[in-house]
Amino acid sequence: MVVTHDSEGRTDLIVDAHAHIYSPDEKRYPTIEKPLRPPRGTGSPEHLREEAKANGVDRVLMVQTSTFYGWDNSYVRDTVPASQPWAAGCYTLDPRNPHSRDVLWAFAERAGGRAFRTYPENQGPDYDTPGNRALWQAAREAKVVIKVLIGNLEAAKQLPKVLDDFSDVPAILDHCLAIKRGPEYRATLKMVVELARHQNLFAQLTFLETGSEERYPFRDMHDAARRFIDAYGVDRCIWGSDFPTALWCPKTDYAGMKRLITHELGLGKSEQAKILGGNAEKLYFSPRK
Repeated sequence: MVVTHDSEGRTDLIVDAHAHIYSPDEKRYPTIEKPLRPPRGTGSPEHLREEAKANGVDRVLMVQTSTFYGWDNSYVRDTVPASQPWAAGCYTLDPRNPHSRDVLWAFAERAGGRAFRTYPENQGPDYDTPGNRALWQAAREAKVVIKVLIGNLEAAKQLPKVLDDFSDVPAILDHCLAIKRGPEYRATLKMVVELARHQNLFAQLTFLETGSEERYPFRDMHDAARRFIDAYGVDRCIWGSDFPTALWCPKTDYAGMKRLITHELGLGKSEQAKILGGNAEKLYFSPRK
């Protein structure tokens, strides 16, 4: 797989920093029991390439989807190397598995692994665990990015200590703590803003559709997006499509997710360029160092 349009020499590359991929061959790549399945005909790398090309997206971070494959990274592992330099990989490793640290190294060296997703153990309140710390340490040594997917505030309270102890490891606040309109909106907003003091943490602005109670353009989430951009600065915010949008963002489409950044948040061209690609290109496609 190669880039299908000219991106050489450009300084405004657009990078989709969060795209899930799914294989139509479920015999070769078995799913978990009761997977969260995208609509038929959506979610494949070929579909992703079509959407990316149609929307002027130059590169993508392919994300292993635990709600479909659990801890099995085989599909992303097989797809990303064949898709370079157009794609990089985000893998999901079990912090309870003592071999995950070695797997991180192997994926970073041989399977285009540039990001590794971490969760609270057992989807509970504990994020700061020996297993997760081992993954952070491996990421430090391999010079890759940690993505932090936390959806509850109790687990998020443990994140500052980890960020302080691994202040040299770039980290992504995946979906900004899954902020959404509801009883915990203000507390989540406050915590995401407070976490901005950690200079190694980036805000992933992929929550506007999922967090909104309204139709496009999800104006009830615009204040949160602007406050996060103000808190983190445009140099520490990234965009992603949440592909396939038919599954993850059904109130809009791929073009709509991009348009939120280009037309709906009142951002200038230089701000858009950093959020839409410049920052993610440095994180996922520049030489590891």
